[in-house]
Amino acid sequence: MKKLAFDTKLVHADRKINKPQFGAVHESSNNSVLFEFEDVQDLVDVFQGKKLGHVYSRSSSSSAVSLQNILNELEGGVGAIVFATGMAAISATFLSLLKAGDHIIVSQYLFGNTRSFLATIEGFGISVSYVDVTELSQVQQAHNENTKMVFCETIANPVTQVADLKGIGEWCEANNIIFALDNTMTPSVLLDSKAIKASLLLTSLTKYIGGHGNVLGGVLVDTGLFDWSKYDNIDEIYQVENQQHWGLTQIKKRGLRDMGATLAPQSAHLVSMGLETLTMRLRKTCANAQALAKYLVTHRGVRAVHYPGLDKHPQHERAKSLFKRGYGGILSVELNDSINPHEFLNSLSLVISATHLGDTRTLALPIASTVFYENGPEERRKMGIADSLIRISVGIEDIEDILSDFDSAFAALL
Repeated sequence: MKKLAFDTKLVHADRKINKPQFGAVHESSNNSVLFEFEDVQDLVDVFQGKKLGHVYSRSSSSSAVSLQNILNELEGGVGAIVFATGMAAISATFLSLLKAGDHIIVSQYLFGNTRSFLATIEGFGISVSYVDVTELSQVQQAHNENTKMVFCETIANPVTQVADLKGIGEWCEANNIIFALDNTMTPSVLLDSKAIKASLLLTSLTKYIGGHGNVLGGVLVDTGLFDWSKYDNIDEIYQVENQQHWGLTQIKKRGLRDMGATLAPQSAHLVSMGLETLTMRLRKTCANAQALAKYLVTHRGVRAVHYPGLDKHPQHERAKSLFKRGYGGILSVELNDSINPHEFLNSLSLVISATHLGDTRTLALPIASTVFYENGPEERRKMGIADSLIRISVGIEDIEDILSDFDSAFAALL
């Protein structure tokens, strides 16, 4: 049989990659916390990493491993680890690989919760430089002798700045620096992360991959492009036979076993179910977002629209070269001064006011007074977040219904 196309692989991944027992199409949700070994030596060997197996479900289970196998294969990596949330994946990775005295370069446009976590690790003695990642020169200028990592999002949330992913990836490779990339906004359906030389992929499974607002999860994928033998923060005990797995081993032992942010078996099952329709949902979402952006950009009630699919977006040409099937489902809009953002959102009837994104339903919320409130006016200004900014996560509804809802809201306030 010929090699399966990507979309077909999504639908059949569970049974083709994992081959569940008894002819099941999906891997079952295994809720056992403990695992029996008839020979104690087998238990010892699994504990010591000499054999594959499960000893305690906080560290691994068949449900988690089956999802890891799928996500890893879709990204073409050498291994993956799933976590209870996307933030758990980020925090476990950073705390496992970095130590006091290290320096990292990160995007100045980072999402609010990620940014607040970085403020936390600064208290542990890890220095952080915030730069404009749309310009490679800004990253290069921030480089120090103790720089261990560059971290950014593919498309910034919420003002949609697109990082110079290709330039950063090539520069990190040349300088033996980890390029950690949050590709939540652009899963593998939209972006080939290995092509831009990302070292580690960090993704919130809660968003587009799960897709239905009913499960939390996160994943780390190691693309296999980083040489861990040249990274001096890997403890000797985690330097396993396969050098490509050194980083994964340390993150799994420290970030999952020790910190305990384990993805529940039923959550793993729900994520794998949602994954099957990822391409179909993203196609509709991207098309809807493009249409809504074009509608909003010419409306008299709007000052500005931020969406990479618009010709006037500062990184439109870059986005066109990077993203294979669309420009994502997130856009943000600045309303004219005559419209109160809260009143506008209250005037929408189909669109839901909620802080989630990547759902099948269209969602919207005021950004400055919610997610980025703690950052303060000056930091928001640096990130391009206006007080009137509304973030919209576009769903898969009929586009005419979405446009009609916005029409009605504008009509009520103008």
